[in-house]
Amino acid sequence: MALLAEGLKDAGHELTVFASGNSVTSARLSSVYAHAPSERIGEPLPELRHVLACYERAGEFEVISDHTGPFAAALGELVGTPVLHTVHGPLDGELGDVYEQIARIAPSVGLVSLSQSQRRPHPSLPWVANCPNAIDLARFPWSNARGDYLLFLGRMSPDKGCHHAIAAARATGLPLKIAAKCREPAEKAYFAERVQPHLGAGIEYLGEVTHDEKVALLQNARVTLCPIDWEEPFGLVMIESLACGTPVVATRRGAVPEVLEHGRTGIIVDDFDEIPAAIAEADGITPAECRRAVEERFSPRRLVMNYVDAFRAALEHPGGSIAAQAPRLGDRARSPR
Repeated sequence: MALLAEGLKDAGHELTVFASGNSVTSARLSSVYAHAPSERIGEPLPELRHVLACYERAGEFEVISDHTGPFAAALGELVGTPVLHTVHGPLDGELGDVYEQIARIAPSVGLVSLSQSQRRPHPSLPWVANCPNAIDLARFPWSNARGDYLLFLGRMSPDKGCHHAIAAARATGLPLKIAAKCREPAEKAYFAERVQPHLGAGIEYLGEVTHDEKVALLQNARVTLCPIDWEEPFGLVMIESLACGTPVVATRRGAVPEVLEHGRTGIIVDDFDEIPAAIAEADGITPAECRRAVEERFSPRRLVMNYVDAFRAALEHPGGSIAAQAPRLGDRARSPR
């Protein structure tokens, strides 16, 4: 959450960031590891050690904004400083049950969602605020150009729906460029079975791309396809595409209806078979309007405003009562104006 940290610092807040020693931040940096232990991603101990380092110094802070895993939320009851824990994953599986348990043993820890849809499986959790993600707009310049190819960008996973993007390209006769991560065994298996056999004749797999390559692909696409088949908590690819001036066609799953404005920034479909017609309909959406929507709704400034509201609620209603503020803050975070 570097954007949030830098935005809070720029807004005049005193801030300490707990991260690896090679992290780049203008805030005070406190680290357990000199360098990010990237090879240990997925292991619980590196994350837990940063949480414990922060909680040992909890008395120095007015509020703690945590963006790690459930460990931090479960331990938040042990410190006197208000803890706000942002949930970054979907709650329609085992993780949702874990947070229900955490809410029982750590009732004073307030939870922050990325979208209202993320809350749907467990609406009674102690939600304090809804704070949609943001992007650094300077890193995603927009263009009036509109190319002739479709773009799929994301993970090589069935729930991301690359095979549905291929089907749409075949149905429309349009070329499709696929830029996706394909490292994990499950991703490689899906690629081999559902994607690789269909490459060629306009269907092109580019592998993983650099940031600059991604921006160029987004700027010059006719439309970005997000045919997801899961309850995605947010979906950064959508706002990256809009920031570059390219509309999005996506299925009505997860946070899609909260991120896209149907007819203004994208076309939302209820069935994968509707995607080809939606691609043509998206031609009526202008790049300038796509960019304008992101500037209004998903800028770093908006992100900071939403979190500052949540922090104020935590400070004004200590001792577990901050969740009572959830309706007001959730509504504020959803409104772009």
